[in-house]
This record gives sequence, structure tokens and C-alpha cells, in this order.
Amino acid sequence: MKLRTILPAAAALACGAQLCTAAPAFGPSNPFYRESTLPFHAPPFDRIRDEDYRPAIEAGMAEQLAEVRRIADNPAAATFDNTLVALERSGRLLERALSVFQGVTQANTDPALDAAKSALAPELAAHEDAIHLNGKLFRRVASVYERRAALHLDPESLRLVEVTYDEFVHEGAKLSAADKAHLTALNKEISSLSDTFSTKLVAATRDGAYHTSDRAALAGLSDAELAAASQAAHERKLDGYLIPLQNTTQQPDLGSLSVRATRLAIFRNSWERAEHGDADDTRAVIARMAWLRAQRARLLGYPNHAAWTLEDQMARTPEAALKFMDRLAPLAVRRARAEAQDIQALIDAQHGGFKLTAADWDFYAAQVRKAKYDLDEDEVKPYFEVRNVLENGVFYAANQLYGLTFRRRTDLPVYQPDVWVYEVIDATGKPLALMYFDYFKRDNKDGGAWMDTFVHTSGLTGDLAVIYNVANFSKPAAGQPALISFDDVTTMFHEFGHALHEMLSDARYPTLSGTTPERDFVEFPSQFNEHWALYPSVFAHYARHYRTGAAMPAELVAKIRRARDFNQGYAMTELVAAAELDMQWHMLPADAPLQNVDEFEARALKRAGLDLPAVPPRYRSSYFRHIWADDYSAGYYAYLWTQMLADDGYEWFEEHGGLTRANGERFRRMILSRGNTEDLERLYEAWRGRPPRVQAMVRWRGLGG
Repeated sequence: MKLRTILPAAAALACGAQLCTAAPAFGPSNPFYRESTLPFHAPPFDRIRDEDYRPAIEAGMAEQLAEVRRIADNPAAATFDNTLVALERSGRLLERALSVFQGVTQANTDPALDAAKSALAPELAAHEDAIHLNGKLFRRVASVYERRAALHLDPESLRLVEVTYDEFVHEGAKLSAADKAHLTALNKEISSLSDTFSTKLVAATRDGAYHTSDRAALAGLSDAELAAASQAAHERKLDGYLIPLQNTTQQPDLGSLSVRATRLAIFRNSWERAEHGDADDTRAVIARMAWLRAQRARLLGYPNHAAWTLEDQMARTPEAALKFMDRLAPLAVRRARAEAQDIQALIDAQHGGFKLTAADWDFYAAQVRKAKYDLDEDEVKPYFEVRNVLENGVFYAANQLYGLTFRRRTDLPVYQPDVWVYEVIDATGKPLALMYFDYFKRDNKDGGAWMDTFVHTSGLTGDLAVIYNVANFSKPAAGQPALISFDDVTTMFHEFGHALHEMLSDARYPTLSGTTPERDFVEFPSQFNEHWALYPSVFAHYARHYRTGAAMPAELVAKIRRARDFNQGYAMTELVAAAELDMQWHMLPADAPLQNVDEFEARALKRAGLDLPAVPPRYRSSYFRHIWADDYSAGYYAYLWTQMLADDGYEWFEEHGGLTRANGERFRRMILSRGNTEDLERLYEAWRGRPPRVQAMVRWRGLGG
């Protein structure tokens, strides 16, 4: 069974005694004590207090361990039902409490929640080890696995046996007692360091915000953007204006700010956010974490952490992933260098007197785009009001493909007032899922965008999905519309693609249902769903002026389409560079010393031919949350791999009539509903009719070659 107990990234403070010892005992008054009576078993956020989480999670761990002991100690011979199915049914209380806790600590944390998370991180790591390293339990799992052919199981049940057995072995079930003890210690320290990294990064990102009292320093921002910056400063009790950092290297406002000193300051704040040699510097933490991961890999019998991680991915080996990236890197770099030449020519024509830097790229790239395509982002944004994009774009595409309809729910409690809730109804009229949307940036929220669940869908338990999509769009000032860029629109479609993968699952077992496939497949449905953002009938349905409701003029739509390939060299290069950094960190052998982070990063980028000063990696090592805190270690390449699947898959739709219910239903039946119920390569090939090819990706991303 795939344990769903890993906490994602969130802030975490040291666990002070006043925060960690005052939690009440777990009992009937705790809102997690019983299953929620709200529709879809939605979390009762109006009843949940910060101090409710830790006792519920700890009681859930104790309850699951008791359930596991009963399975392991069962005197009857091991069977599929009394071992595998019993494991699938275990841990209900833990899942109920932890899924809400991890959602709230990511999106709306506070010091008490941070302290609870810090305390729980090593406990949860030990809990997973207590299950995976239980020798009696593993012998029962292995007994069923060894007899699987004679049990005449249906294909999904057989898949569950194989996936569960492989997971136990992967996590160390075959180690000696001494090695298991060593592994447990390593896992605890890695978990604690990951939590420490999150603590430091949230604080560093918050402190890296650009603050000024000089309105002139923000020349180029719109009145609405200035109002939002003023509001952000006010919320921190500061005068003037504040521009918070997002999690990526580049920052959205750099494309508009005309004062170069401001751009350089904001970029420097982003680039150096966690590298000031202070309490929030992350470099020592990640150097040790990388070293510990290599030690763990050697203990488990692998040459490096990447080899251990990729064993059950589509790529299978780090060498295969690197080969794939090495094919893309020169194409991306060649395109990025050509883009840089165009930008430098513009700077020179304007007598700028300086060499292009990463801080200048977006500002001058926007001018190049306007000159080449007559496309201005400020001209486009009024047609992308966030709720309209959601209801008339994201939802509309899902209706056209899968027959889904959506109903706003205002009767259910939420964890923060900005959160919207919708019920999803299937084409048959049956309730399908509940969805929470939390789109606006807050200081107590992790950076980036993500999808996860409060309730995981499963045929075995009868649970329907309760899903959340989170982003970090700039919140408008009071009374102003929430206008977003087309990149933000694409993010909305992306995260909703994950939601579709979860809610449309027909899988029986929790381990195999919904978004449980490995990283280099699970991003396929989300990246595939991005394609509908620019599909003509979908785009026409949502791209409407927020004041008048008028459709975007045809000539402006044409400009967006012509400019689709613009800046793709930069976009692909920064992504490949981040993926290369990740893979190089996690291919370090166990006998490698602790690394100097700055020197290692420079060597890794040079090795890959990606050391372009004007095109930095999407994430530097020191703030690469995905790989140090979000369970994407040695897996960031998955975004590239699944771009290949998504673009190749979208080509199938183009070949078969585009956006139609018939095509949508086929994709739902053969991909979205299947979760991880069969081998993922075979799953894709059965739907596509052949293995994936990279050509569509190269063409769609404008790379040529």
C-alpha cells in the first residue's frame, strides 16, 4: 500500500514547549474523532482548531499501527483479503486528519501549526518505517506475492499485490535488523531536515519581498498593480509598496518595471533569498540532506538516490532521464541564445549601455514581443478575470470533454475567506467531487501552485474526492477585478487537470486510485489539460472583457496564437536547467563529501551546457522546494517527460477531431479513470496506439531541430 503520510512543504518553526505540550487529549470533542457529516465528508473547518490536529494525527498513527499488528499477527494463512485489502482499509483516522493538516499548513499556516508540523515530521517518518520494516507483515505480503499467479486475481488486484510488494522492498523490507535501524535513523533525520528547509525558505521568501516608499521606483506597474502592492505593504504594517517574492527565480513584475535599479534589486532578492549566511540560509541543510539521501541509497543497494527513486518511474534510470534531457538542452539553449540576441539588439538600439542580464530579460522580451507580434500583456489581461476563467474556461472545457457540471457551494466552511467551493456533478447527474479553489497569494502560504485532496477517492471505501487547487496569483485591491496573465490561465488549467485525474478515477483500491501514478506520468493529465486553454471554442468562451463581457477581438486572439512560440527557448532552458540540477544533486554517490552548494551548482550547469547567466534555472538549489521538501527529488525531470506525453497525446486529439465528448470519454476511460491500475507505459500505448514520441513536444514548444 502506498502510504499517504508524507507532509508536503510548509513553514515549520521550532517546537516550543508552550506550543507542543498544550494539545488536548484526543477524544469525542475532536472534530476528527468521527468522519465528517458534511457533504462528501468535507472538513468541518468551522470546528477545527489548531490544537486539534496533532492529537488526531498521533491517535491516527497509533490506530493504524494497531491495525497493522492485527494483520501481521493474524494466525490464519496470508490471503489477498486478510493482508492486502486489510492494509488498504487501515489508517482511516490518520488519513482524515493528516490530509486536512497538510492542506492547511501549505496554504494558511501560523506559528502553532508550524510547530505541530515540526514535531510531527520525524514521528511520521518513523510511522512509515514501522509499517514498511515490519518483518512479520512483509512475510505475509511476500507470501501473497509469491502465490499471486495461483490466486487468479483480477488485473487490478494483481496490480495491487505487485505494487505493494515492490514498495515494501523499495523501502527496505529485506534489510537486516541492524540496517533497518540505521535506515530508520536516516529517514528521521532526512524528514527533520526537509522540515527545517521549509522553515527557512518560507521565512527567507517572506523577507525577500521588495519594499519601497518611492512610487517612481515602480514605474511601469498599472494602477491596479500599484494598489495591490500598497495593500501588501499595509498588511505588513509598512508604508509605501511591497512586492512579495514568488517561489520561482523570475518574478512576474520584472516584465513591467521600467526602472532598471528596481528590477536588479528584485531579481537579487529572489536569487539570493536563502543565501545570506543568516538563520534562514538553506545551503548547509541541503548539502547534508543530499549526503544523507546518498547514504540511504547505498544502504538500500543503489548507487545513488536517483537510481533508487527512478526504479519505478517510466524513465526507470537516471541515465535514461539524463539522455532525454540532454536531447532537449541544446535545442532549448540554441533557441534561448537567439532570443537573447534579439533582446540585446533592442537594448543597444535604445542605447541602454549594458549587457542583458536575467533581471532585464522579461522587461525587454515583452518589448520584443510587442515589436514582433504587436502583443502587449496589459492589453490581454482585462480579458482574463480569474473567476470567469474558472467558470467559463476551465469548467467549460471539462463539460465539453467529460460532461461535467459545476455548482457553487457557499454553505460549506472554508479555512480562509478567499477560498471558493464548487460541487462537481457527473453527466449522469450523480455527485462526483467537491473542489476548493484558493488562488490568491498570502504571506503564510507556500509559493507556487498545486493540487491535493482532503478526501482521496476510492471504490473500496466509497469515498468521493474532495480536492483543492491552490495558486499564488496577486490579490487585487478591494473593489478591483482579479486580472491574470495567460500564464496564470494556463496554471489554472494545469492544476485542474490533476483534479480531473483524481475525481474521474474508477479504481477500487486507494493505493492505485486517482493521482497515485509515479511522477513522470502523474503530470501528464495536468500538462495535457493545459492545451485546452488556447483551444478556439474554449478560449472564445472565457476570454471576455471583465467590464463589458465582449469577446476578445479576433486580431488580438491572432496575436496571442502567433506569439505562442515566443520566449520558448528561455522557458525550456530554465526548466531543463532546474531538472539537471536536481538530477546532478541526486546522482552523487555515497562516498562523495558534503558539497559546497554554490560550487556544485555552477559545475552541474556547466556540465549540461546550461550555464547561461541571462537564463538562470527556474529554481536555484537553495530554494528548490520541489526537491528538498515536496517529494520531487530526482523527479523534476518529470515535468519535461510529461510535456512529451502531453504534447504527443494532444496530437492524438488533433488527429481525431479535437475537443469532442467522444474523444473526452475515451481519454477518461483509458487514462483518467485508471489511476495506477496497470503498467503506465502500456496504459499510454493502449490509448495512443503507440509509444510516445518527442517530435510533437519539439514542435509544440517551438524548439525546431
